[in-house]
Amino acid sequence: MDKTDLVALVGSRICHDLVSPLGAIGNGLELMLLAGGEETPEMALVTESLGGAAARIRYFRLAFGAAGDGTMVRTAEIEEALGAIRTPRLSVSWQVPGDALRRDAKLALLAVNCVESAMPIGGQITITRDGPQRWSIHGAADRLRPEGDSWGLLQGAGTGDADITPAQVHFALLARDAGAQDRAIVVKEGAGEIGISF
Repeated sequence: MDKTDLVALVGSRICHDLVSPLGAIGNGLELMLLAGGEETPEMALVTESLGGAAARIRYFRLAFGAAGDGTMVRTAEIEEALGAIRTPRLSVSWQVPGDALRRDAKLALLAVNCVESAMPIGGQITITRDGPQRWSIHGAADRLRPEGDSWGLLQGAGTGDADITPAQVHFALLARDAGAQDRAIVVKEGAGEIGISF
């Protein structure tokens, strides 16, 4: 088993182990309300935070977890996961018809992370698929700040594995996983836009 598989299995394991306690907290909050507890602003904050954490775990499971060959993931599951990164400043539009191969969804979500990291004040990210294989993740924003070292990782440049920071890990994983599938990554930059296709 290679290093990429181990990284993905660790990601899957962490996400799996966190789902149960988050679910238990949610059940506990529901029981408190059913037992006559007031829905206070504090409880609303905890409920909202819990929902955000659960969505993040779903996103991480798809983006960083194991993706077996031929396994499919439903559009509804992807949309639910994308809810974790949507904010009033960042819109993310999944425009892929039908369900997707899990390995394709994994690459797409890693690419979304890469594009998002170049948008310090938000913007719009659109994910499309041209035919069964060609994917495009397009970002548009008033202000873009792509960091050269990180983007160099996508095309075989940049630092070695030992120098990759936590803030760059999605770039390194996207490059590695795409390479394992013999899929070339193309990065395009223009005025107010940046995109990744594979």
